[in-house]
Amino acid sequence: MSRLLPLSARATFAHGVHPAEHKEATHASVIERMRFADTYVLALSQHIGAASKPVVRVGQRVERGQLIAEPVGFVSTALHAPVAGTVAAIEPRPLPAGKSGLCIVVRRDPFDSQRFTDQITSRYPPGDADDLIQRVQHAGIVGFGGAAFPSHVKLSVPEGKRVRDVFLNGCECEPYLTCDHRVMVERPQAVLRGAELVRQQVHAERVYIGVEANKPDAIAALRAHIPALSPIEVVELTVKYPQGAEKMLIDAVVHRRVPAGKLPIEVEAAVQNVATAAAIADLVDLGVPLVERVVTVTGPGIARPANVLVPIGTPLRELLDHCGGLLPTARQVVLGGPMMGLAQKDLDVPVTKGLSGVLALTEPATWLQEQPCIRCGRCLDACPMFLNPQRLALMVRHERTEDLEALHLRDCFECASCSFVCPSNLPLVQLMRVGKGLLRRQQEAA
Repeated sequence: MSRLLPLSARATFAHGVHPAEHKEATHASVIERMRFADTYVLALSQHIGAASKPVVRVGQRVERGQLIAEPVGFVSTALHAPVAGTVAAIEPRPLPAGKSGLCIVVRRDPFDSQRFTDQITSRYPPGDADDLIQRVQHAGIVGFGGAAFPSHVKLSVPEGKRVRDVFLNGCECEPYLTCDHRVMVERPQAVLRGAELVRQQVHAERVYIGVEANKPDAIAALRAHIPALSPIEVVELTVKYPQGAEKMLIDAVVHRRVPAGKLPIEVEAAVQNVATAAAIADLVDLGVPLVERVVTVTGPGIARPANVLVPIGTPLRELLDHCGGLLPTARQVVLGGPMMGLAQKDLDVPVTKGLSGVLALTEPATWLQEQPCIRCGRCLDACPMFLNPQRLALMVRHERTEDLEALHLRDCFECASCSFVCPSNLPLVQLMRVGKGLLRRQQEAA
């Protein structure tokens, strides 16, 4: 196993916070496959961009991996059946975070083997990496890091721009979550294969895989499979949140700052998640679209914490049952990690492509009594984007949208570092979200 570097030698970014890791329950848990459920609910909008359009009808039989909804624009992606069965309905259903939307409901055929047929894999011929952008879009691959940004968009280099470096995010800096960790440990060759496919597509010179130092087995597994003279390098990073944010990752590894309001392409960079890279490798080498992903189910309120390979559309309640169910002491279920995740009020919602974790808590992560701001400046020291969260919050409360623009509210990616360190328990990240809503309404009105 690779020896850890001294703290001073590890790459990192400025500011950030150090929440307790809480990864011990699942960091060594081998990925297990979940049993098939009877019914799957596939949201047409589970990625950034335009919702996909159904291409099946109620009562139609579908095969596992069959296209059931197609993209309707460039920033849109496809959707595939996670199991062989019958389309039972196309109707609005509850979705995570209190939302609802149009979904395709597939009822599993209990007598089918649930294997990918030749007819499905022939749509994506193994070994053929030509036209990777279109293939990734029609395979439904999105970013696995949480935002679910369509991956093919990041593979498309705008005219007049170039990508010098590709960055794979293997940080997994959110407490509790270990799904990316296990993918790197158990499937390092797929991660590296996907990294090389991405590098070739964007014509980059190098690939940097950023992995935090609390994952020495993942670092060792990746480095053991990198051939000599490869343009791929694994970079050991300091354990700090939010190290996995793309702008923080680029800054930590090569010390290039993405300008305010700009994307990584402005500093000749492209960022993908390690599990996304593995999915791209599976598409090219195995001919399979995205129909499942690894999800960490953990927390003190779950009977059996685990890393589970889950078909997209699986009811959340069935995933929890697979892990032994909620304990009587469970008081809250959070989708995602404790820093950026959202509490869930309904367990009858589906697993989506962007879901990395399900966290069962015995003590709800509710806010304590809010106190007056004491002007301590801790939120300024914590913010990785060098914003002034306290002043932004004040402008939000007074609905001063011009000041919100001037103070670069749009650069906030809601990492919650400011809320984490605030001794006055100010709901800073929630106010940032409210402020963005004000700016959206102002833009719509204009």
